Amino acid sequence: MNTVTRFRQHIKEQGLFAEKDKLLLAVSGGVDSVVLCELCKQAGFDFSIAHCNFQLRGEESERDELFVRALATNYAATLLVKKFDTKQYAAEHKLSTQEAARNLRYGWFAEIVNNLLQNTLKSAKVLLLTAHHADDNNETVLMNFFRGTGLHGLTGIPAVNHYIRRPLLAFSKEELIAFASENKLSYVEDSSNESSRYTRNFFRNEIIPAISNVYPQVKENIQANITRFKAIEELYRFSVDELKKKICKQKGNETHIPVNLLLSYHNKALIYEIIADYGFTEKQLEEVMKLATSDSGKYIQSPNNTYRLIKHRHWFVISPMRSESAATIIIEAGDKEILFALGNLSIEKNSARGHQQGPVGRPETNNAIAQLDAGRISFPLLLRKAKTGDYFYPLGMKRKKKINRFLIDQKLSKTEKENAWVIESNQRIIWVVGYRIDERFKITAATKDMLQLGLIPSK
Repeated sequence: MNTVTRFRQHIKEQGLFAEKDKLLLAVSGGVDSVVLCELCKQAGFDFSIAHCNFQLRGEESERDELFVRALATNYAATLLVKKFDTKQYAAEHKLSTQEAARNLRYGWFAEIVNNLLQNTLKSAKVLLLTAHHADDNNETVLMNFFRGTGLHGLTGIPAVNHYIRRPLLAFSKEELIAFASENKLSYVEDSSNESSRYTRNFFRNEIIPAISNVYPQVKENIQANITRFKAIEELYRFSVDELKKKICKQKGNETHIPVNLLLSYHNKALIYEIIADYGFTEKQLEEVMKLATSDSGKYIQSPNNTYRLIKHRHWFVISPMRSESAATIIIEAGDKEILFALGNLSIEKNSARGHQQGPVGRPETNNAIAQLDAGRISFPLLLRKAKTGDYFYPLGMKRKKKINRFLIDQKLSKTEKENAWVIESNQRIIWVVGYRIDERFKITAATKDMLQLGLIPSK
């Protein structure tokens, strides 16, 4: 089977793209991307070309751009070229040159794809094709392995990633060079590929050739391993998804996880798979393990500041940081106001002087304001939806009462009862928000400092 036939067959088997799709080829001018252009042409696909000039190699960068311009003319393909001040971008964003080039390249490609989408029929896709091949895949897997990775990192470069397609992953570099020679294709050489100071080049030029002295079939073996790891990952994903369904309970915008059930699997990989969906990292696994034995109200935060993992009694609660969309909210000692579903909650700490009990043993307050003995309260506080089994000691009563019964006695509607919130300190409810404080936290003659909580309802 010749290369073009294999190329067509691979695209069909993998469902990478169709003739009606709008294809944008990322072309550097090197042999890989030039072969990609020729294969697409011979296979009957129309395409446009995008070229990045990173201005990192002086005259050589300008030479590459001129070559790609001539290539686009030869194929009668629409050409888009972008020049980048890569070194300045890298310095401003504190990135390596390679990272900066990658960010600039894929950022620009995304812009092009989005623009093309505006003028493309809905039945067609706009896809970016890159010339990554089997040798690139081998290098990536080895780099991931030595850098440290999970199972996914051993599955290599994905052939499909959103709008990106990589149709040459089934072909070795040797095959691409042979195809270029057979078809008398011209291409340019990137002199930086000879330098091993870049990590990928080090693996390409030194590590893999050294390993091949011991294992001559190393490239084929890595490719076979990638195929195996992909199949294993499919089974792994299926198992993890089933366990997530069993362990994680979705409640509105929150995920509730029974701590003991999670720990009973004795598997940190499972914990990571659950928390990773919310932006937590593998480095935070030890923090999660410590949190499991911490007091209620303790929490850790995702590095991107979008979620908190809260320990609440026998549960982990993963709650969004945007408090108005969360049903479990942490109130820190320094917080002044919290926006949540019922409205705006203000928090103040003042001297209790002038706020002693009234004639019926109640603080001078109303339903929207709670004045509490700050000395009896421990931060952080937990602001959350009331739930079955909650109880407190309503102000003026010496016996506890289920909150559900209390709300019934208040003659609230079903909807109002479902939307009731409470604030708790150290697992004890101090206020049924907007209704009644707890007797144990009222202001007395001995109170020195007062915590005042105020609710301004949403309109």
